[in-house]
Amino acid sequence: MPVVTVLAVLAPWITPFDPQLRVAGAYLPPSAGHWFGTDEIGRDLFSRVILGAQYTWLPALAVIGFSLTVGTLVGLISGLVGDKVDLVIQRIVDLFLVLPATLIALAVVASLGPGLDNTMIAIAIVWWPWYARISRDEIRRLKARPHVEAARIAGVSGPRLLLRYLLPGVVPALLIGASLDVANIVMTLSLMSFLGLGLPAPAPELGAMTARSLDSLTVHWWLPILPAAIIFLLCLLANLAGDGIRAALRGA
Repeated sequence: MPVVTVLAVLAPWITPFDPQLRVAGAYLPPSAGHWFGTDEIGRDLFSRVILGAQYTWLPALAVIGFSLTVGTLVGLISGLVGDKVDLVIQRIVDLFLVLPATLIALAVVASLGPGLDNTMIAIAIVWWPWYARISRDEIRRLKARPHVEAARIAGVSGPRLLLRYLLPGVVPALLIGASLDVANIVMTLSLMSFLGLGLPAPAPELGAMTARSLDSLTVHWWLPILPAAIIFLLCLLANLAGDGIRAALRGA
């Protein structure tokens, strides 16, 4: 996952050709000179796919980071305060969790207007409740542990109790959930892009590139297949990394 992130950050500087300019004839098949061929204008598809991976991977990490932060804070408040505050927060979280997340995100994007920023906002709105539930349940579980009860009886202050006894037990569960969610966010962003709700053309978003070239699947197969293959590869790498993080944290 770190390697993919570094490559995504460096994408504008490692593309062999300018992704926005015509560099050869149109519809050239994959070759030694153009590994992924060229598109209908003559732009290098490999360069566009590399930049498209940046438009998918980095926003996915940003959505995860925002959702994780908001969800963790809400879950901590719910788990620590309890009583009526916990009840109200959990009913709000339940409302988000029972509704189809993708449909809500589509509705939010439709109301805000297409664009990558609006898409990220829409997905983050429906994703934070998962982390709120994880952090709240972990806090409640840890509060019942004997060593935490002993610390409270001994007069350990709230902030110290949280930082020393509770958060170290919450973080692993949140990291496991977040690492396994990266692939889901990548797929959701790609779906939004495929439906035309991402960046407008000629931005090389992977989902949009796949959608725009579907009509030429039987003639110029590389145009829709290769961007879709990169989406699959990003999801596969994210899942492998998530499995590795889960194994490492549970093993520890």
